[in-house]
Order: sequence, then C-alpha cells, then structure tokens
Amino acid sequence: MSFAVRDVGGPSDRPSKEAGEAGVPPAGRTVGPTLIADLARTSKLRVGINFGNTLLTTRDENGAPGGIAVDLAQELARRVGVPMELVSYETAGQMADGAKAGAWDVAFLAADPARADEIAFTPPYLEVDTTYLVPAGSPLRTLADVDRAGVRVAVSNKSAYDLFLTRNLKHARLVRAPSPNASVDIFLADKLDALAGLRPLLMEIAAHQPGARVLEGRFTVVRQAVGIPKGRDAAAAYLHDFVEDLKASGLVAKLIERNGIRGVSVPP
Repeated sequence: MSFAVRDVGGPSDRPSKEAGEAGVPPAGRTVGPTLIADLARTSKLRVGINFGNTLLTTRDENGAPGGIAVDLAQELARRVGVPMELVSYETAGQMADGAKAGAWDVAFLAADPARADEIAFTPPYLEVDTTYLVPAGSPLRTLADVDRAGVRVAVSNKSAYDLFLTRNLKHARLVRAPSPNASVDIFLADKLDALAGLRPLLMEIAAHQPGARVLEGRFTVVRQAVGIPKGRDAAAAYLHDFVEDLKASGLVAKLIERNGIRGVSVPP
C-alpha cells in the first residue's frame, strides 16, 4: 500500500509502517466499486490527521508520520484497497473545518455535537479524560473551583475540550490559543490560572513544571472517532463497521500498546 502526504499548515511527512502488519483480516463487508467511490472521491483515500495531538500522532527525526491515528488510517486504506494520501493539520479545528471545504474523505478526530452538522462520526475507537493543570501554589483544588469569576483558562482553539468548555463554563474565561502547544506557552507566559487539556499530556507537562498539579477527576471524556462529511451514507456505514471490528479484533488495544500510549481506554 502506497500513499502520499499533503500538508495543511504543517511540515512534510513520510510514511510509517502499515497497521496491516498486525495480521488482522479485513472487515467482512464487501468493498465494491460503489462503496469505494463513496469513500474515496478521487483516485486516493484522503485522510485528515491532526498532528497537533501528540498523544495520537508522532513524527520521527526525519519527519515521517506515525502514531495510532496514522496506523489506523493505513489499516483503513489497506482494507479498502486504494492508495492513501494523508492531509495533515496542526489543530483539530482546522481539520474539522476541512469537511465543509471537501479537503479530506475521512478524518480521525474527536466526535462532538458542534461538529455534527458537517461530519458523521463512527462510534469512538478510543477515549481519553480531560482535566486542568494548575501552577504551583494555586488555590484551585477541584474541577468546580475552576469555574469561578476571574479564573483564566488556557485552551487550544476549537479542540474538543474547548467546544465542551464553551458550552459548559459559566464564570471562568477561556483564553484560546491557535494550537495545543501554543496553549501551553500562553498558560506559562501569561501566568494563567489553569490549562485545559488531555490528562496524559497534562501529566507530561506537570513533570517539567515544579509544583504544578493536574486536578483529579475529569470535566469530559474526549471520544476519538472516524469522521466523514455528511451525506455519504454507504461510506459512513462501512466506517461504523470498520471501527467496531478494530475494537472487537483487539487491533486498537495492540496499537495502543505498540505506540506506548498511556491514560487512554478502548470503549466497549
């Protein structure tokens, strides 16, 4: 299986090993010309990948792409039997906006009601908790403490947790940054009260910030899924079965272990 890479606001990538090497057979649903045409509107399967999510994606020292999202994208292309083109992004918001523009055929991103007008989502293949990081000496002790007047929370713009907090925070003020890394930078540089994010990544940051704490509990669960632009019903049905087969076969669990991902779970 060969594939190319097209970058949207990110550095160049090169292919990594295929997930098909895990030896999992293709899903039972027949992949005929009609289904392929619904999945891949061009001669290639264009797959959106958010390289700003370093929990699920990586780049090696030569810029080659990797991580569980890339592995699963390769497995999808292998089963469908068409070449794959990665369309890489640096933020989930940019990738979600690409659905309406027709920039990709399928994408690996978090399911959220704010994205559901344009994107049909599969069941989640992976779940991860979100919480807050607070600096040394912070009086904030619980998740509820964060939602108070005067509290400033750094967040990556249009991330799944930004969308959730936008709907649910009543008093705290969100300070949006253009990417996850930028949200860390603004949290530290502007001495904000909290940083919202995925728990495993916040734990990594806390390990390098003396006295910083990751708050217990979660304010939401981010459900990573496969999305496809609305209106492509045959392809959406295939992707639903694809994700359920990935979980039932144990491939998702294997790839989590192979990629060394901590703090995530495979939903039932």
